[in-house]
Amino acid sequence: MAASGTGPAAVGTAAVRDESDSGSGAVLVDGGGVEGGVESGPVDVRDAARPPRPWTWVAAVAALVLAAQFATMLVRNPNFEWDVVGHYLFSAEILRGLLTTLYMTVIAMLIGIVFGGVLAACRVSDNPVLRLFAGGYIWVFRGTPQLVQLVFWFNIALLVPTLGLGVPFGPTFLQADANAVITPFLAAIVGLGLHEAAYQAEIYRAGLLSVDEGQIDAARSVGMTPGAVFFKIQLPQAMRFIVPPTFSQIIGMTKGTALVSVIGGAELLFAAQEIYSSTFQTIPLLIVACVWYLVATTVLNFVQYFIEAHYAKGAVRVPRSGIQALAARLLARRTAAQTAQVAQTERTADRAPDDEHTHGKERDHG
Repeated sequence: MAASGTGPAAVGTAAVRDESDSGSGAVLVDGGGVEGGVESGPVDVRDAARPPRPWTWVAAVAALVLAAQFATMLVRNPNFEWDVVGHYLFSAEILRGLLTTLYMTVIAMLIGIVFGGVLAACRVSDNPVLRLFAGGYIWVFRGTPQLVQLVFWFNIALLVPTLGLGVPFGPTFLQADANAVITPFLAAIVGLGLHEAAYQAEIYRAGLLSVDEGQIDAARSVGMTPGAVFFKIQLPQAMRFIVPPTFSQIIGMTKGTALVSVIGGAELLFAAQEIYSSTFQTIPLLIVACVWYLVATTVLNFVQYFIEAHYAKGAVRVPRSGIQALAARLLARRTAAQTAQVAQTERTADRAPDDEHTHGKERDHG
């Protein structure tokens, strides 16, 4: 019997049958030919496996060795002074610095998100002046280091000794000494917020441009207003591309507040520096600061996953990080428990009429 569809061509003509509805849950691939003198039949692709990759196991063993060596160093090296770390981990100075770090992060991100939205609107505007303004702002603030900008705003009094509020090119109604107004905290949130706005503007612009132009034209053709098109068509789809980088920026902002210690801002790292400058226990205090930075960023990673899951409904998900995978498992367990509870309630409700009917018959019989 002549073999039809043998060799590599058989792969291209293979028929795929999904038998999940039949109860087996198998997805079968029909080879439809003869290979090596043996007729090939349906193959369950669930049994397919990747070819062995020994180098991945070599890399895994090397990673385990390095991790074990690092863990041994953490335990046996007395210079880490873990007792000192435990002593200062919840000290009042460290907790005040942590609270200041969180305040700076929230306020600076609010400035960046709001002003970044304004810049993004100018960036995609039909007005060339607005586009030029937004482009120039983004060019300057993204092109200069964040630390330089913080030092600049802290020393703005050298450039403008007196700050005033009034009519442009007209009279001034309110004046104040710049040195008295620009504190390290204010210089920090202004510098961090304005720097962040440049990045947020590009994130917004990329998210809005990811929406298919055909959908926008179709919405306009049925009479939707520009506001309705933006809030009902563009924004929900753009959020899938806006949320992940925005949360990455929030995490980066939380760590970036450490730069404020250069200008004397009383944040977490500055609090640790104040302590070890008098006790000379540098490494333990730096570990304390690192622990709290890790705690803050880990919580933000969990929040990021749940918000991403909300906006990514119906979309193909990207590979998750380890923390996000853990959050996904916790959410799946919670959902399964809620589903089981609802099913149990429904079964109880279904049995109630039957029980009442049975008791009624017993009373009638009696």
